[in-house]
Amino acid sequence: MCTQLSKQVKRLDRVIIRFAGDSGDGMQLTGDRFTQESASFGNDLSTLPNFPAEIRAPQGTLPGVSSFQVHFADHDILTPGDAPDVLVAMNPAALRANLGDLAKGATIVVDTHDFTTRNLAKAGYTANPLEDGSLDEYAVHAVDLTGMTVEAVKEFGLSRKDAARAKNMFALGLLSWLYGRPTESTIAFLQKRFAKVPDIRDANVTSYRAGWNFGETTETFAVSYEIKPAPMPTGTYRNITGNLALAYGLIAGGVQSGLPLFLGSYPITPASDILHELSKHKAFGVTTFQAEDEIAGIGAAIGASFSGSLGVTTTSGPGIALKSESIGLAVMTELPLLVVDVQRGGPSTGLPTKTEQADLLQAMFGRNGESPVPIVAPRSPGDCFDAALEAIRIAVTYRTPVMLLSDGMLANGSEPWRIPELAELPTINPAFATGTNHVVSSGGDAADDKHEFWPYLRDEETLARPWAVPGTPGLEHRIGGLEKGDGHGNISYDPANHDFMVRTRAAKVQRIAESLPPLEVDDPVGPDGEHAKVLVLGWGSTYGPIGAGVRRVRKAGYRAAQVHLRHLNPFPRDLGEILARYDKVLIPEMNLGQLALLIRGHYLVDAVGYNQVNGMPLKAAHLAEAIGNLVADAEGIEVDLAHVTDTVHTGDTA
Repeated sequence: MCTQLSKQVKRLDRVIIRFAGDSGDGMQLTGDRFTQESASFGNDLSTLPNFPAEIRAPQGTLPGVSSFQVHFADHDILTPGDAPDVLVAMNPAALRANLGDLAKGATIVVDTHDFTTRNLAKAGYTANPLEDGSLDEYAVHAVDLTGMTVEAVKEFGLSRKDAARAKNMFALGLLSWLYGRPTESTIAFLQKRFAKVPDIRDANVTSYRAGWNFGETTETFAVSYEIKPAPMPTGTYRNITGNLALAYGLIAGGVQSGLPLFLGSYPITPASDILHELSKHKAFGVTTFQAEDEIAGIGAAIGASFSGSLGVTTTSGPGIALKSESIGLAVMTELPLLVVDVQRGGPSTGLPTKTEQADLLQAMFGRNGESPVPIVAPRSPGDCFDAALEAIRIAVTYRTPVMLLSDGMLANGSEPWRIPELAELPTINPAFATGTNHVVSSGGDAADDKHEFWPYLRDEETLARPWAVPGTPGLEHRIGGLEKGDGHGNISYDPANHDFMVRTRAAKVQRIAESLPPLEVDDPVGPDGEHAKVLVLGWGSTYGPIGAGVRRVRKAGYRAAQVHLRHLNPFPRDLGEILARYDKVLIPEMNLGQLALLIRGHYLVDAVGYNQVNGMPLKAAHLAEAIGNLVADAEGIEVDLAHVTDTVHTGDTA
């Protein structure tokens, strides 16, 4: 398949495409295949799938619209993009639901087949937008994708309904031609996916090729576009989602620690894919248990940790609420445990398919009594791998449950990920107790002297207690679920002992800060040798939007610094000193100010919050405006906010 010489080819540095349609139109598959094509071509990319919250909303209605946005470029990018350059709309509802996100002049490719009076009414239109002039500010390509698909595949004898289902592949073929995507991987994918149903396989491949050929031959599309590969550090890359990277990180943690991995989990959106993936990897010593409920899942994981395995449980915010007492048990017994919370919109069962960062305070304080746990948060889909390894290192080294806070944006989004070399992975030493350490003599006469294993004697450096595998000769012990005496672990109701144990467990968590590397401060020195006066502090998936917003501000000629936290409890040791350098601190979050509350309380810094809770990622342009306002206030200057926010096509450039 090659572009005709008569057609113009235009060079672009990046493009944002959104595929949108009914939840049965295959938009997630279409977007994923376009992403894989772009990844194999070598572009940097970032994706944002967006699912309906309803399992099956009425067809053709706004609640049933599903979309997939992919941002791909010839340079380093950080986000899926604020506004699509191209919208592919498969029906009126898809057009109406997404039109508000488009900038004037954006390209719209729309399937005209479903623009009937009935479907227009279901989408809330009183007139056909393709005919009433309401889309005149956009470059609209109205194409009967469904009709051409049915005609292209009629040789395979499918019903009209089955034939029409291949229209997403026609759209994919058209967009693949339009942006010069390689086709071989998608054809191979379709042939493998539908290998058992030859007619469906051949219809999808034919539809895909027909879409490509339509783009190549029609006068409707006179220009195709070229986006060259992005320069990247040497290595082997693959496109990866956050949930997949997290699952691989858990497997790597098990291998690097030499511990069998046990996952006790109850399926919940958007965390279920971790369970699905880990169930495929028994060869790496992974055992998965799909429990009957959230409490059973974490209970089994705690039991696995007690027996010497790497216990993991995965869930979302509602599941954390149910697991809270068991997490407190793991704090009390001081067992290694990894609790993964893939955050979604709340409260209660909330918005299962939307993203949010509103579980930070729940992770920090959501248990009865004084029961602190370390908290780790990845910043991008690929970073979920490293965050999982770090959480396992902390859990095993310090004998404590650890919370890992991912979210829906990270879980379902994807980016190119460099597969690490084995030598780059950390060594995690469980250092199990043996028959000679942590044994205390009774101090009696030689004939009567008894040696007893004390499960709460502590390492002087980490304050971690010994981890003894049940059945080890001479290390018989109990760890209990009530307060225990210091060292020996027998149940104790002594008030002074309880105070001491509570403080010891808290001090152990704080000791983790001593093992953390210095924070990376992104604050380039200006021509005058001065640093920025404004610091943007973030955590989790706000890393991309914050970075893109800071880049916009800098491109407009102003200064702003950025620091991103992986460790939220304990905070890194140098965070206070860093915060003190800046006149203003902005903390963007997808909540109502949870990190800002902790920073204000811990460091007495009057941090300014930028808060959004709409189930969608932060937008770089909006963040750039907030940063620009703070820069103007801190430096006493006029900031051209229009220039800051209008750098749409350069704001994500490093």
